Amino acid sequence: MRDAYSVQTVRAAERELMARLPPGTLMRRAAAGLAAACAGLLGRTYGTRVVLLVGSGDNGGDALFAGALLARRGAGVTAVLLDPEKAHGAGLAALRAAGGRAVAAPSAVLEGVPADVPALLRRADLVVDGIVGIGGRGGLRPDAVEVLGLVQDAGVPVVAVDLPSGVDADTGEVHGVAVRAAATVTFGAHKPGLLVDPAREYAGAVRLIDIGLGPYLAAAGPVVSAPQHADVAALLPRPAAGSDKYRRGVVGIAAGSGRYPGAAVLAVAGALRGGAGAVRYAGPAADAVIARFPETLVSAGPPAAAGRVQAWVVGPGLGDGPDARETVREVLASDVPVLVDADGLRLMDAGQVRGRTAPTLLTPHAGEAAALLGTAREEVEAARLASVRALAERYGATVLLKGSTTLVAAPGGDGTGGAPVRVNPTGTGWLATAGSGDVLSGLAGSLLAAGLAPADAATAGAYLHGLAGRLAAPLTSALDVAAALRRAWRDVADGTGGPGSAR
Repeated sequence: MRDAYSVQTVRAAERELMARLPPGTLMRRAAAGLAAACAGLLGRTYGTRVVLLVGSGDNGGDALFAGALLARRGAGVTAVLLDPEKAHGAGLAALRAAGGRAVAAPSAVLEGVPADVPALLRRADLVVDGIVGIGGRGGLRPDAVEVLGLVQDAGVPVVAVDLPSGVDADTGEVHGVAVRAAATVTFGAHKPGLLVDPAREYAGAVRLIDIGLGPYLAAAGPVVSAPQHADVAALLPRPAAGSDKYRRGVVGIAAGSGRYPGAAVLAVAGALRGGAGAVRYAGPAADAVIARFPETLVSAGPPAAAGRVQAWVVGPGLGDGPDARETVREVLASDVPVLVDADGLRLMDAGQVRGRTAPTLLTPHAGEAAALLGTAREEVEAARLASVRALAERYGATVLLKGSTTLVAAPGGDGTGGAPVRVNPTGTGWLATAGSGDVLSGLAGSLLAAGLAPADAATAGAYLHGLAGRLAAPLTSALDVAAALRRAWRDVADGTGGPGSAR
């Protein structure tokens, strides 16, 4: 897992480590890693121009010490100080000793000499964002916003120090203007905002620099985790020598309607590639399902007449009406794990969900999540981490919140000692196509039937689904995604490919 820790945990680990090291050691470790990353992005160091945007905190110190290292390698380095009186003294002295210089931001005054910051930025090969660190909250000050406007006008690539200035490290929220970095060099541990949108989109490519915090982070545990190939491979069910289709698990699909038969077909398509031994379909789209997938066990009657299953998927394409509502009620009354998606989320009774003794997995997109929370879609999208945690607590269920970064939260996963929220790293915009969510529902439901816990089924399902979307791109349809699941599964199980390590 790629684990992300809260600011409080990181700060505590830093204090504990610094107490065991000579003063300034940790900052110099960070600066060395930052300078190396900048040199790698530049391709060459000698003769390049680097501009440091320096705030008053330790991030500004990291940027100044890294600038000094780059200056010693022949770069022309200029620090733009947003608050000259509060700039890191030792870092500033190191930069000047290495041949770098410092000027004031347009709204500041330094030694009475005005600086042509726009011209500096237009000539720069790289900008280093050291304005605000991981403790920043509530958006940037006007002087920082002014400088970022100049950076944007210049069109020069930006490397963020630890975290792009203006994004919230703990929540992934963005309040107002923030740095859009080509790359972020983060120290000691990932922060949740580097893994969760909307902040993740501001971070660019993320590089983690080990500064020795590992032993001091373990006790508190991460608040967000992103699975990698090996993590998902360990979750995938594998049939034993004595397995038969029933021992491998049977998943029931209660989906589709006369108006939306395709939803049933797509959910079954995902389920057939999810590791269970058999798929039972119950509903009015039986003819469409059996015509496409003759291996499916079909029934036109209610779910209770379909036969024994180890898990249910209910909701995709059910439509409206008393029959659809009764289908959802009947499935939720069962004593096996249930995945609820699409129309099922709208038709389910919240009290019945909370009262279930068997596990429940809810898979809303942002609009459905907003309806379940009684808020606006925009609020869910702006605060995805808080929203998925709130849903899990309100309904007493595991929640897979679909979107630009798909999140999985179990009840109690609130960053105070519960299980970390999982974030899927394989998502792609090519999955934004009609019916893609139905395929995911069938896939995750099949993993439930094969014996995975809800959080694991959701995690593995989202990972494989995202990988299949990448494999099927471009011009992806939902059936293309379903067809690509076979290769995605094989790549994960064999340890090949590895797109989950890209961020």
